Order: sequence, then structure tokens, then C-alpha cells
Amino acid sequence: MRSAGPPTAPGAGGGVGGLGQGPAPIDLNTAGNFVIVAETAITNTPLSAVTGNVGLSPASGAAIELTCAEVTGTINTVSTAGPLPCRKVNAAVLTQAVNDGHAAWHDGRDRPADYTDVLAGNIGGVNFPPATYKWNAGVQISSNITLTGGPNDVWIFLIENNLNVSPGVQVMLDGALARNVYWLTLVEGVELGANSQFAGTILAETSIFMRTGASINGRLLAAQSINLDTNTVTAP
Repeated sequence: MRSAGPPTAPGAGGGVGGLGQGPAPIDLNTAGNFVIVAETAITNTPLSAVTGNVGLSPASGAAIELTCAEVTGTINTVSTAGPLPCRKVNAAVLTQAVNDGHAAWHDGRDRPADYTDVLAGNIGGVNFPPATYKWNAGVQISSNITLTGGPNDVWIFLIENNLNVSPGVQVMLDGALARNVYWLTLVEGVELGANSQFAGTILAETSIFMRTGASINGRLLAAQSINLDTNTVTAP
């Protein structure tokens, strides 16, 4: 497996007292109370399994296709529309979560890159140490990648265009924790291929598509829609 480079110098990391390597973690604030937050729709082909709270705003709960049986947590809506009995009308909380998600995205976008345009965005088979990575175009993950580090280390991936993960591909954590991994995209959306296994928080300025059987240990935060198809989504 190819390496993207040596670890960055000790930095803020994600541990108590600034332990660890890599950048400081991105503060999700109240968006971190959710495993899924979208703004226009949450579509779903059942059965999916979501562990954590779900929210949709400003679109109404009528645009949520998940059922209570598929969610271990609360489905938060801005109106009385939406699944029962796990639905909770929480407009103010959702507005704050959406705003915090955008603030987190902007925070990440402002981080200086340690490495730029690694392998021109075709990053299958790469071992990534903790650092901030930036690509000025899209990223394709066509084979397994590994994030090697410790539980206090942080990874930030800044992608100017789209992120595409091929079917069956895994993001493998070698000592890393999914809660310390962040993926930020700008345009054309995110696609996690069928039966892929992803890790980390995705902050997308467009939409996220999880294809049949894909799973994520992380969070899905999108400025447009989140689209599920018999997926597993688990809060890190």
C-alpha cells in the first residue's frame, strides 16, 4: 500500500490537552448530536438501519422516508409531518444544527493543507497518516485505503469537487477513530458505492448518495439531500 507521506508534526489532535497528531478537530457543535442532517430531503429504500438522531430542515418531515423501525434514535422535524412515534418537532434545534453544520464546513475549508492533490485524486490503495489533505478537483477511491495513527489523531480531507467511492471499497482504520475523520466536499455530491464501508463525518455542500448495502461509521451532513438504499449508518 502506498503512503501519502509521513505524519504531520504533533498538533492539536483530537485528544484531551491537545494530544495527538494532525490538525485540530472540526467542532460540529450541535450538528454533532445527529448522525444524519439534510436540508431538502432524506430518501430511503428500505430496510436501512440508522443508529443516532436524524434531522431535516427547512424541508418538512413529509420529505423523510425513513421509518421509526429503521432508526434507533429520534427523527427531528420542523413540522408535525413525518414518521411516528419517534418523530419530534424541533424546529429551533434543527435550525441551529444546520447552521452549525455550515459553520463546521467553513471551518474545515479554511484549514491549511499539509498535502495537496495526492495522486491527482485517484487515491485507492493509499495509507494516510494524520494530516490535512486537499484536492483541487474530485476524488475517486477505487480500492481500499487505510488511515494509520492513534485514537487522538485527526484527518481532514478537503475536496473541491465530488467524492466517489467504488463498490465494495473500505476505508480501513488502523488505530484511528471515525469520530476524528472529516470529509468535506464542494460540488457534484458524494457517492458511496454499493456495499462499500466508509468511515468519518461527511460534510457535503450538495447531496450524499449511499448505494445499495453501503455502510458508514460516521455522520452524514448535507446541504441538500441524503439518499439511502438499504444502508447502515452508525454514529461514531
